[in-house]
Amino acid sequence: MTLRSFLLATALLAASATAAWAQDADDVIVAPALRANVTVSGDVVRIGDLVDNAGTAAQIAIYRAPDLGTTGSLPTAQVLAVLRAHQVIGVDTKDLHEISVTRLARTLDAKDIEAQVAHALEHRGGLGDAANLSLTFDRDLQDMRLDAVNTGAMAAVSSQYDPRSTRFDVSFEIANDAGLASTRLRFTGTAIETVAAAILVRDVERNDLLKSSDIVIERRPKIAIGNDAASRDRAVGMQMRKAMRAGAALRTADLVKPDLVQRDQTVTLIFQSTGIYLTVRGKALEGGTEGDVVSVLNLQSKRTVTGVVVGRGQVAISVATPRPDAADASSTVGALETAPQVSLAAGNATQASPKTE
Repeated sequence: MTLRSFLLATALLAASATAAWAQDADDVIVAPALRANVTVSGDVVRIGDLVDNAGTAAQIAIYRAPDLGTTGSLPTAQVLAVLRAHQVIGVDTKDLHEISVTRLARTLDAKDIEAQVAHALEHRGGLGDAANLSLTFDRDLQDMRLDAVNTGAMAAVSSQYDPRSTRFDVSFEIANDAGLASTRLRFTGTAIETVAAAILVRDVERNDLLKSSDIVIERRPKIAIGNDAASRDRAVGMQMRKAMRAGAALRTADLVKPDLVQRDQTVTLIFQSTGIYLTVRGKALEGGTEGDVVSVLNLQSKRTVTGVVVGRGQVAISVATPRPDAADASSTVGALETAPQVSLAAGNATQASPKTE
């Protein structure tokens, strides 16, 4: 055998050995091994969730899953015993002492649930915008956890409201991606519409001027206040029309413009007429705001007059222009009416005179 033939035979033998080893390697079964951390989306834990390379036993359920959104642990020794009972042996434990199992969940925040219910009740039975609704649930509303497969939105399928009792009954459905029936949620309770109102923080008396520190803004039932709730901007700087207790909600009707004239205040009396503007000192006998008619003592004449408040400490009195006396007016008219007649008679007489020949 030549050297070339020997080398070719050696190469073919090596290639055959390599192919045979590779075929044997493909036929080798990889040993099952435990996982340190496991997540499940259903209510049971299967062998395939805990063990890699579990083979045909992977779909066998062996444990109940933890509560939604929680994590539990399984001792390795206990898991191995259960696996042996199902003919799963030779498991590589990777020196684990326990396995952590977490159940996935979808969390519905309580605030989001309340917002969805309010939106479902919006403009029903006389209610206003969802943002103005105050809801009280029959059961304490808390965060809710659903199976992770419930991926759909909260869709309202039923919404009822009784304006007399203020009761509501709202139901939602949440679709899932597992082809199962939709999850149904139902909420009941009471709903009222509220408005932002200026609330007194202290007792006030009639004619008191309101400061910013005298009020706070709170939401109160609209049915108790109506459409006349006073805002902060409308209340600050205004004068109380009547006495009210702390905690009371202010209405626009409870407020008036502040008095520009106070009782017993020295004021300026302004007498106005055509071509005349006269001012004198007076003493206000009552208070009033712009446009109010008040009584004032003229300190010069000691007479009481009435006028209109036109500014701070100012009361205007209009003086009527004197009209001509009735008798004088008649005489004048009579004289005017008589004059043409006299003139006409004189003229006629002149025309009737015969010419002198």
